[in-house]
Amino acid sequence: MNPQSEPLIGCYGWAGSQAQYFQQFRVIEIQSTFYDPPASKVAARWRMIAPPEFEFCIKAWQLITHSPSSPTYRRLRQPIDAERSAFFGSFQDTDEVWGAWMKTLEIAKAVRASVMLFQCPASFRASRVNIENISRFFQKIGPQSFRLAWEPRGQWPAEAVRDLCAQYRLIHCIDPLSSAPDFENAPYWRLHGKGSYSYRYTDEDLVQLKKLLFLAPTEPQAHILFNNVTMKEDASRFRLLLDNIPSSG
Repeated sequence: MNPQSEPLIGCYGWAGSQAQYFQQFRVIEIQSTFYDPPASKVAARWRMIAPPEFEFCIKAWQLITHSPSSPTYRRLRQPIDAERSAFFGSFQDTDEVWGAWMKTLEIAKAVRASVMLFQCPASFRASRVNIENISRFFQKIGPQSFRLAWEPRGQWPAEAVRDLCAQYRLIHCIDPLSSAPDFENAPYWRLHGKGSYSYRYTDEDLVQLKKLLFLAPTEPQAHILFNNVTMKEDASRFRLLLDNIPSSG
């Protein structure tokens, strides 16, 4: 397989020391950008100390996607003003959401991100208003130097997801062991653990994941990110499985 098309396997967060992570993996999905983005100089330092070929994927700030009722807002260093709370989240066309986008974009440029993920809460459903908001948002930001991935976690009709992804060139991000994969694009898959974050993937799970991966396009590169309690171990096991077991395995 062409090294440029080999799937990139990594974790959601550093899962230990940065130095060790750089030795083991070639990609990471940064989680702090979702909760409360770091200073640009911190992100720039990540890029500086990482190997040249290392890829950063970042998760868009929750102020774009989630409303202040989300428990994840508790991790903000500066709480949201209650009088302005209605203007955050759900891709609304507000100065507050746009400011959160500009901060996320600043971090993306600092690390030279390859993918930016927009993860939506389960409460973000396929209503007319939400579809209008998300359409307006992606039309407004336009093409970027990195790929854009969208993980809708609410009840969305497959046709609505396909249409939005096609119109705005979004990668439909899923957990392929929980949802049917989309084989039209090189995947951006996030493995959240079967049923809970504490789940450890079995050998059978990883073999199934490999079979699904070999059905997917390889250009541009697939990204497989583990987000469970044993993510570092499971990501390493999956990478070894790809290296050592024939694709028919």
